[in-house]
Amino acid sequence: MSDTIAAIATGTQISAIGIIRISGDKALTVIDQIFLPSSGQPMSSHEDRKLVYGKLMDSDGQVMDLCLCTISHGPGSYTGEDTAELQCHGSPAVLRQAMDAICRLGVRQAGPGEFTKRAFLNGRMGLTQAEAVIDIIDAETADVAKNAVGQLGGSLQKKAERIYEELTEICSHYHAVLDYPDEDIEEFELNQYADTLKSAQKQMQALLDTYERGKQMNSGIPTAIVGRPNAGKSSLLNAILGYDRAIVTEIPGTTRDTIEEKATVGGVLLRLVDTAGVTDSTTDKVEQLGVERSRRAMESAELVIMLQDGQAEEMTEEDRRLFEEVGKAPHGILVRSKADLNDRGHGELEGIPVISLSVRTGEGLDRLEETIREMFPIPSVPSGEILTNLRQADAVRRSLELLRQAEKSMEHGVTPDIVLTQIQDAMQTIGELSGRKTGEDITNRIFSRFCVGK
Repeated sequence: MSDTIAAIATGTQISAIGIIRISGDKALTVIDQIFLPSSGQPMSSHEDRKLVYGKLMDSDGQVMDLCLCTISHGPGSYTGEDTAELQCHGSPAVLRQAMDAICRLGVRQAGPGEFTKRAFLNGRMGLTQAEAVIDIIDAETADVAKNAVGQLGGSLQKKAERIYEELTEICSHYHAVLDYPDEDIEEFELNQYADTLKSAQKQMQALLDTYERGKQMNSGIPTAIVGRPNAGKSSLLNAILGYDRAIVTEIPGTTRDTIEEKATVGGVLLRLVDTAGVTDSTTDKVEQLGVERSRRAMESAELVIMLQDGQAEEMTEEDRRLFEEVGKAPHGILVRSKADLNDRGHGELEGIPVISLSVRTGEGLDRLEETIREMFPIPSVPSGEILTNLRQADAVRRSLELLRQAEKSMEHGVTPDIVLTQIQDAMQTIGELSGRKTGEDITNRIFSRFCVGK
């Protein structure tokens, strides 16, 4: 990492402010050559993290912007290296010209996530903290952002390290007795650490239990909106989104294919699929294909919202068959439409919540939001201790299995050295979670998700 990198951190679109970041051994030398503080003193002589006003020069020594600059000396910077940051006016032309001047001085363009990758490699943050950076950037709900901020603050990292240290205590005691038999060290009895193993398993299981909901928080809950033709599915989708995404007419069969959109409902991110009307009576081949796709959407959905014409007092046979399909989904809601014409109230039918709703007046939308929020609660754990990606969950799952094997070995009277080997393997996987022990391929895969400039 001896080379110096730079990147436009704010993208290439027109904006009020455009930021360029530089990190590496040459960062301060380069900034002194392209930025002239109004004080007349070199930028490298100013205090860390203090904004300084001055002139930004191009490669020909011509002023191209009046802007602000700040520097940070390593190892106390974000990356652990000397860094500089320019806060320019957000003209893409100015930013490109500035990058050209910087690169002419021996600096190269940074790759995706390379600043944060350097922060990780230089010990400025752990792997879960680095992953939290991109989670904050990608956050689509307040709950996801809150959990990511907790992870960036080190909550998950610290929890993993605590468990790691508890297991280290077992191994260090065993090896101390083995290596120094003549020293006055308390005799090693494996069973005296049974509670430590149980505690570690309990903590790892609690982490693993958060993963399914954490995954849903990040990617959204697959949600199918279904119903017979002209039941009001597209109208409900538009009402949830707050704009006319789907075409709505009084003609049955207007929606022939699935329409997919994301929306936050009751604080829960949903991946909504508006489906074609489900009917057994159509002879239209295109409509039949739409019905088949609707059924596939139901089968893969975590939540199915069924629309029924609220003016009808009873379900039709087709409604009843569709309702039975809804009952097979992990979560289901029956929405009776047109509550402004016939409000039948809210309730429950065969264990499935029933909501009376009018997309015209908005009546019942708050009840729908409340119902969805109750169906998908946030795990009751400290902020930052919700697992949000497969890498984290896999490391916890493997370490938990190894700890269980160690406990079984202990119960069956297996020799301490074998049990300790299993515990050390568990520690290895916990180290993968925190980044204490991880391969280059895993590191590269994680940072490939990042945007350039971060």
